[in-house]
Amino acid sequence: MTEEKANTGIRRGIYLLPNLFTVGAMFAGFYAIVAATHAQFSTAAIAIFIAMILDGLDGRVARLTQTQSEFGAQMDNMSDMICFGVTPALVLYLWSLSGVGKVGWLAAFIYTVCTALRLARFLSFDDHEDKRYSRGLTTTAAAGFIASFLWFCTKHHISGDSIKSLVLGITILIALLKVSTIPFRSFKDFDARDKIPFLAIVVIVLALAFVALDPPDVFLAVFGIYVLSGPFSFVVDYFRSRA
Repeated sequence: MTEEKANTGIRRGIYLLPNLFTVGAMFAGFYAIVAATHAQFSTAAIAIFIAMILDGLDGRVARLTQTQSEFGAQMDNMSDMICFGVTPALVLYLWSLSGVGKVGWLAAFIYTVCTALRLARFLSFDDHEDKRYSRGLTTTAAAGFIASFLWFCTKHHISGDSIKSLVLGITILIALLKVSTIPFRSFKDFDARDKIPFLAIVVIVLALAFVALDPPDVFLAVFGIYVLSGPFSFVVDYFRSRA
């Protein structure tokens, strides 16, 4: 009997807890699309943020409970593609990009393809030794910026059709930043188990209170600064090296 036949009787299972968070993220991403089809774009933006939170928790829960697996890693990649690749592109198309015709859905397609390329490059080529920086804008941060921009516009009653040219440019720019080689701070070197000064707790509480005052505006400012930080640092380092 060959080894392949001998292994056919082995029952294989998956870890429930971390994969529940992954499925929850996929549900939130899918619900964002459903909400967008009913013109509930603020709800769609919030659903994308919920997907981001759940996506950030699944890996941490797996590490804390020592339930990492190849199946979980592949599920997480599929979830990232749905939640942060397909969902933002379709939501943007339904909200604004449909107003520019064929160019609009092509821009949404470019955003989706760049997400797939970003994830594939991360899995295949990227060097994970320096965890402080990621090569190109991460799919999660890109989706966060798109969701915060959408939430900001719906709160201030800015229709997608009135700024469709701006949305078209932002969509393509964010897509290209994901497949670029510009380094972005990843914050993966931060360990929540490390000791921090007491003052840091006060700063965190104040930051949460500030976010609670006006989430759409604050999130757009935070994600906007983060998106601009990569190109700004890249340009500064370039001129320093030339000097």
